[in-house]
Order: sequence, then C-alpha cells, then structure tokens
Amino acid sequence: MTALPDWVDPLYEAAEMRAADAWAIEEQGVPEANLMERAGLGLARVTAAAAGAGPLRIVVGKGNNGGDGLVAARLLGEDGYEVEVLDGTQPFDRGRLEGSGVVVDALLGTGFEGAPREPLASAIWAINQQDSPVVACDVPSGVNASTGEVDADAVRAAVTATFHASKPGLHVNPGKEHAGRVEVIEIGIPRGAPEASSAGLIAERVLALYPRREPSGSKFESGVVVVVGGSMGLTGAPTMAARSAGRAGAGYVQVAVPGPVQPAVDLRLLEQMSRGLPDDDGFHTPAGVADVEEMAERAGAVVLGPGIGRADGAQEFARGAAVAVEVPLLVDADGLNAHAGRLDLFRERDAPTVLTPHEAELGRLLEVGTEEVAAHRLQHAREAAELSGAVVVLKGDDTIVARPGGPVAISPGGTPALATAGTGDVLSGLIGALLAKGMDAFEAASLGTLAHVLAARAAAERLGPDHVMAGDVIEALPQGLTLR
Repeated sequence: MTALPDWVDPLYEAAEMRAADAWAIEEQGVPEANLMERAGLGLARVTAAAAGAGPLRIVVGKGNNGGDGLVAARLLGEDGYEVEVLDGTQPFDRGRLEGSGVVVDALLGTGFEGAPREPLASAIWAINQQDSPVVACDVPSGVNASTGEVDADAVRAAVTATFHASKPGLHVNPGKEHAGRVEVIEIGIPRGAPEASSAGLIAERVLALYPRREPSGSKFESGVVVVVGGSMGLTGAPTMAARSAGRAGAGYVQVAVPGPVQPAVDLRLLEQMSRGLPDDDGFHTPAGVADVEEMAERAGAVVLGPGIGRADGAQEFARGAAVAVEVPLLVDADGLNAHAGRLDLFRERDAPTVLTPHEAELGRLLEVGTEEVAAHRLQHAREAAELSGAVVVLKGDDTIVARPGGPVAISPGGTPALATAGTGDVLSGLIGALLAKGMDAFEAASLGTLAHVLAARAAAERLGPDHVMAGDVIEALPQGLTLR
C-alpha cells in the first residue's frame, strides 16, 4: 500500500498501533509503564473536564485499557475527586452507576474485534442505560478500532480519549456515532515510530492543492466540464451539478440533457450552456452517446448521472457513455444504478474514474443489501474501488474516499446541513470541476469532499443547519475552497 499523503492526519489501525507501541518499548527503550502513565494522565484530564456532580466511576477490564483506567483513577483521586473503580469482568448491575458524575469506559481496547461476551456485555449495557456523560478510553468498548464496525452493543460515549493518534473506527460509522468528540492524547512515543499507511482523516491542508486561475489563462484552461443527465421531471439535479462546477472554478460548463427538457434547464442556468440530445419520451437514449463523446473531446471532465432516471434506454445510454468518454469521468446517481452488478465495466476505461455512491447505490453496485454496506462501510468502499479500478467516494457524514490498492481518506464530517436534497449533485459538480482542472482523481475527490463539508458549515453559520438548501452550499463553495 502506498504511503499516506501529507494532507491527511494518520489514523492507526489496531495492528499499526501495536507496531508503534512495540517500537517505542523494544527499540527505543521507553518503559511500558511510562506510556501507560501518560495515557492515564490524559484520560484523567478529559474525565475531569466532562464530570458533573457525583462520584467518578471507572469501569475497567483486563489488559492495557483497564490499566489506563486504573492510572486515571489514581490520579483523579490524588486531585481530590471521589473515585470508584468497578470491575467490568465480574457480573455487573446498572444500579452501580446511578448518580455518577461521569462514567469512564476502560473495558476493551483497540485490539477488540467481534461481539463482547458476558459479563462485559452487561457492563456495556449498564453504561449505556445511565444518564451521566461517558468518557471512552482509547475506543468505545464494542467498536472495532480499525473499521468502525459494531457487531453487537457498544458503549456510546460523549468523548473518546484516544492515544498517540486517532483510529479509523472513531471516524467511520457506525463507530463514529459511538465515539462522540475525539481527543488525541500524546503518550510519549518518540518521533520516527512506524507510521500508519491505511487511512487518514482529510485535513484542511488538502485545500492548498486547489488549482487557482492564472491571470493569463482562458476559460478553457480553467477547466471544461460536461454534465450529462436530466430527464422529464428531473432537471434540478444536472442544474445543481452544473452550477456547482461553475462556482468551484470551472471556466466553461455544458449540460447535455434530453431535448424536451432543455428549455427547463435553460431557465435555471445563465452562465452554463446546454445541449439537447436524442430522447425517448423525455429520457436519454443510446443514440445520444455519440453526442456525449463529441462534447467530451474538448472537456477536461464529464459528470454523468444526475437526474438521468431509470428508464431502460437511459440506463443503456449511461453505460455506453461511461465507456465512450475518454476523459476523467465522475459517475453519480442513476449513472451508478445503470452499473448495478457491473462494476467491472469501469475497468474498460483508460482515463480516471470517480464513483460517488451513497449506501443504497453502493449496495446495488456490489449486489448486497444497504444494511450490509452500512455495517461494513470501509470494507465495501475498498472492495468497490478494487473491482472498478475507480476512486470510490462512499457518501455520508463519514464520507470515505478509497482508491484501488491505496489508502482511504475519511471526511471529518460534522454538519447536518448536508442532509438535504441536491447536496450530492453539488458534490458531483465540485469534484468534476477539480478533475477538469487536471487534478489527480484521489486528490480531487478528497479535496472536494472536504470543501463540500466546509461550505455546508459556512452556509449553516449564516442560516442555521436546519435551513440550508443545496443552492446555499453552492454559494458558499468559495469559503469551502479557501485555505484558512
């Protein structure tokens, strides 16, 4: 696997974290007790900040996670807090946690996989039933630190104090929903430790890659995007993608839609051009593939799928266009559904390809259920990238960007403002513009993913997250694309 790019913050899988610990202890001579003391100190600090009135109860298991909890208990006691240590490896009763000021989950560590067994399962249940804030030690018990998978019940924390570096499972659902706020605690592993190579959290440093317009450049040098989509009753999606591409900096945007819907698209667009293609009752037909191929000859990228619909002819058109286009291609929405069970068709392409499915669309592509994708998001994003040879952007609050044979980049997410119709089309147009500017597909998808989030946050600051619409995100793209 290739090294992580410098614009992500490394996320350590369990095996990578074990390697870093072992290197520090065995090769650098750092006493294991020192690492645990630093971990416990950080955990104590986070616990004290989260605590309300009442005793601080620390539920410990075996191994290093429990050891970290015991260190935190000692330090908090020395600072004058009322602390009670509870053994989670013994039969556990919910009543033991009533009236807590805070509960610390120090049951299971980063090496845990599968479903917790009794009596740990009862301890997890009891932690979740009480009302006090919960602080998780390194990773919420029951969450797979490497993948975010949750096979049974798992602790739901208000904050997770994780050590040395964060873990993928704290940022990928369903684990992300259990982790709460994540605070990274430095524990004294020296510089030069084995590095993570499998996953990273997209940082704002990626925005430095954004290609700026040159004073002597032309609209064509700024990037030409062709948006192919639309159908009778579905003109908003290609319009949103086209407007987004323009606001993201593309110099010239064309929209290819079925002939009868072209007037509706023209009413919505001012700066972008439209072209009517052959249709069958307002839907694309295979006869339009040659038109798309011609339009793509002058384009830097093509966005295929927004609003294309599921008519048989439109689906055949989408498959034909995907193969015919010889420039970077982004496929979204029903352009993806046209390839259900046929991900290998994208391997016929020579130019870069980006696929932007949500969970249901990825399920159709892989011929598995939506719930299966939701439970194993990292696994299925990586699988789709390998099968298709494309960069796969699995959308969500924890959007995952996976490329074949390489690491994954994960969005920090954190805004409900994107939970509204049309924001997926905005993302498609945004990434399409970056591809048209000549960016590498993985970099374009990752930059676009973060800029999309930042734009939504900016729109939410102005309007409130419950009132943001897709058009507001488009207007905020300049803020989302600006490195602070």
